[in-house]
Amino acid sequence: MCAILYWPVLSRALYIALIVGTILTIINQGDVLLAGEVTPLVVAKILLTYAVPYSVSTFTALSANRVRGA
Repeated sequence: MCAILYWPVLSRALYIALIVGTILTIINQGDVLLAGEVTPLVVAKILLTYAVPYSVSTFTALSANRVRGA
């Protein structure tokens, strides 16, 4: 099984991405969203805003749980 698809890692990373991504989206793109001026560039920025905490959380969990060879 791929370690990235391991449910405890995946679920925690999704949870963190949802919380942190939402907060960062509101901070960084809130005015654009409220004005209704959503463009493809803004959508790309929002997707990246969620991808970064997901990636960091996944990388951290896999690094912390890695079994080192003898």
